[in-house]
Amino acid sequence: MISAHRAETPREAWEQLILGNKRFISGEPAHPRQDVDHRDELAAGQRPFATLFGCSDSRLSAEIIFDLGLGDLFVVRNAGQTISQSVVGSLEYAVSNLGVHLILVLAHDDCGAVRIAMDSRLDEAQPLPSNIRAITDAIQPAIDRVLLANATSDINEIFIDDVGKEHLRDTISELLSQSELVGDAVANGSLGIVGATYNLREGRVTPSIVFGDID
Repeated sequence: MISAHRAETPREAWEQLILGNKRFISGEPAHPRQDVDHRDELAAGQRPFATLFGCSDSRLSAEIIFDLGLGDLFVVRNAGQTISQSVVGSLEYAVSNLGVHLILVLAHDDCGAVRIAMDSRLDEAQPLPSNIRAITDAIQPAIDRVLLANATSDINEIFIDDVGKEHLRDTISELLSQSELVGDAVANGSLGIVGATYNLREGRVTPSIVFGDID
């Protein structure tokens, strides 16, 4: 039986996520806090311990890959985990109103949004619908940096996951630049931010960017 203890620090929140992901990887999930009684308890209100901002990809079902239950995570998702005003507002709500102690920004390998952004650079590429282009435009700076690092202008000579890692950094940088509230919470130690990548085949979440008292 997995404890229902609510993580009260960024470090505890990250540890709880990692333990759940290990259970998922091993094929031995506990499926905690998914029963009728817990559902009834939550009807009066929510108190998640962490928030996850990730890609909308159907293979990244947050509560499943971290083996969590109802009310554990406040989840915000869009294609390519691109920052917008509504995303920042949702994350600020999670911090200021719900008291979460961790924001996990979760990318994944072979991201479709990153692939579309890269393909849009090809000579034969067709114009994208404006709302999709708003997403891919946010990924273009990451593509530019990877091209520069590889001393090439040929999109076929760079790797999609290298772009994904750079875009993850951009996402977190943009969040911190747009939200004084989030930055202040990290500075005072009440909030941590982790940027991580989910491997679709292994199911493993690997962190690469950390702000706050996590390790």
